[in-house]
Amino acid sequence: MFHTLKDLFNAFVPASEGAVGGHDEHTLQLATAVLLVEVMRSDAEVGESERAAILAALGKRFGLGSDERARLLELAETASSEAVDFHRFTSRINSGFDAGEKTRVIELMWEVAYADGHLSNHENHLMRKIADLLYVSHADYIGAKQRARATTNAS
Repeated sequence: MFHTLKDLFNAFVPASEGAVGGHDEHTLQLATAVLLVEVMRSDAEVGESERAAILAALGKRFGLGSDERARLLELAETASSEAVDFHRFTSRINSGFDAGEKTRVIELMWEVAYADGHLSNHENHLMRKIADLLYVSHADYIGAKQRARATTNAS
């Protein structure tokens, strides 16, 4: 069994991708997945609809297969439960993604928040906090929210 977050991460990163570029892509995937998990965990109930939304978002954003998405979600849940703040995840996204990609992360987070058909105050607060940490403008934040709401048919 895995003993540390590093062991989990090393299990996720294929040995053939020991180069820095592969490692960077996987750390961006993990950072994004952790933020999606944080949205899922921010309301009172963790439902299958939110978990399914995360798996769909990871496939959509990174083009990962079913097994890779499940593994990444497991890793992200572990990393999320061990994290004391968002800094190491948001700083990785800030250094690895451009403004458009960061806005897309916010949109995916909104899709997870809307997945259960209910937006809690905790989810709303977390979304604003993460958008600020990612330096996403208010206009882009609102645009991402509206696109996600339209995609998920949330009210």
